[in-house]
Amino acid sequence: MSVLADLDDALAARTDERIVVGVTGPPGSGKTTLARTLTEYYRRLHGDGFVGYLPMDGFHLSNTVLTQLNRSDRKGAPDTFDVDGYVALLSRAIGADRNVYAPGFDHTAGEPIAAALVLPATSALIITEGNYLALDDGGWSPVAGLLTRLYYVDTPANLRRERLLPRHVAAGKSPEGVRDWVANVDEPNAALVAGTRDRADLVIDGTVPLV
Repeated sequence: MSVLADLDDALAARTDERIVVGVTGPPGSGKTTLARTLTEYYRRLHGDGFVGYLPMDGFHLSNTVLTQLNRSDRKGAPDTFDVDGYVALLSRAIGADRNVYAPGFDHTAGEPIAAALVLPATSALIITEGNYLALDDGGWSPVAGLLTRLYYVDTPANLRRERLLPRHVAAGKSPEGVRDWVANVDEPNAALVAGTRDRADLVIDGTVPLV
């Protein structure tokens, strides 16, 4: 079944509750592209107020806090996010009867941006994405219980790594530093996320465009 067919079925079966879709996958898999494509697709169909978009990236700890915690050299690992804040905001958005404001993320500066996104009070669908949505560990374990559907984006490792290189260069790393970072930080995180693949309702090929 395609992701659109699966999600259309979930939307058709809903009553008054919000449908909450999680999109997960390793770094560079294309989960953000899928989540944004789904968001724009359903906004075109039903209007801007139909969908709320919540990326996990907005809950990165700031660079200042990472330095204080001696975690700057592993930014992107599960313990470098405000997981409690993410779970709390997603929970609030699911039951909200007014707009909910959520943080975004500036990939060039590498910093979260407070209240950069609006999850409309009228939303029937919330789409959230991030590496660790299916992680059954510590503060991440409650996330699965908040999701109606979970999609895992599966992409060959060589393609994922190619996608990561320009992203890190744009954030200010040297080409040599980028390759070290991908090998020593991104890939261990990718292996952790890959262990959650079997928990997804649907596995999506990250090399094939959605629409």
